[in-house]
Amino acid sequence: MDWNLLGISFLTVFLSELGDKSQLAAIALSGRSQSRRAVFFGTAGALLLTSFLGALAGGAVAELLPTRLLKAIAAVGFAVLAARLLLFSEASTDAE
Repeated sequence: MDWNLLGISFLTVFLSELGDKSQLAAIALSGRSQSRRAVFFGTAGALLLTSFLGALAGGAVAELLPTRLLKAIAAVGFAVLAARLLLFSEASTDAE
């Protein structure tokens, strides 16, 4: 096992999930419920399952498409998102 990759993956996901909607949902559920343990195991199980499915899907796509094409698709996708945020966010704030 590549421990460096494991550590980087853990740290990246941990930091990105800190302010996520799933964290807010877990906080809201644990504040209302009698069993915080059930909320913990439910949310942990859901995060593990979605991460596992994402890793499986990523591995399958990586087997089908060349790395260069995947990088190009990701770059175009991020560029489109950036353009939409820059161009259309101003239009929605002007209309309000």
